[in-house]
Amino acid sequence: MPEQCIRCLALILLSAQRPTCQCFLQINRALIQKTYQRNLHLCLFLGFVLGGAFGVFTAGIDTNVGFDPKDPYRTPTAKEVLKDMGQRGMSYAKNFAIVGAMFSCTECLVESYRGKSDWKNSVISGCITGGAIGFRAGLKAGVIGCGGFAAFSAAIDYYLR
Repeated sequence: MPEQCIRCLALILLSAQRPTCQCFLQINRALIQKTYQRNLHLCLFLGFVLGGAFGVFTAGIDTNVGFDPKDPYRTPTAKEVLKDMGQRGMSYAKNFAIVGAMFSCTECLVESYRGKSDWKNSVISGCITGGAIGFRAGLKAGVIGCGGFAAFSAAIDYYLR
C-alpha cells in the first residue's frame, strides 16, 4: 500500500473531515461499484428464484397444464404435468430476473445521476422500468406501466424504510 494511501486512511480514521486524496476516491469508487454489482446480482437471483416459484405455483393451479388439445379426454401423465410446470417456472423465472435487473440498473443509474440515495430514486426507476415494459404495447400501456410500477416501488420503499 503506498504511503499516500496510509496517510489517507489515517485522515479518515482521525478526522471528521472528508478527505479528498486520490486514494480515498479510488477506494470509494470501488466500494460503490461493488455495492451496485451486489445489488444487481441480488435482484437477478431473487427475481429468478421468486419468479420460478411463482411460475410453478401458477402452473399447479392451472387446469390446462399438460392438456393436449388434440385429445381433450386424455388424462395427462405426471411426467407431462411436471414438464409443463418446469417450463412455466423457467419462463417466469427469466422474466422476473429481467425485470429485477432492469429495475436495479435503472435505480443505479438514477442514483448516480442524482447523487442522492432516497425514496425518489426507486420511484423514478419504477416509472422508467414500468414504462419501458408497457411501452411495447403502446403509449397508453407505457404510461399506465410507468404509474403502476412507480406506485408499487413507492409503496415497497415506504414499507421497507
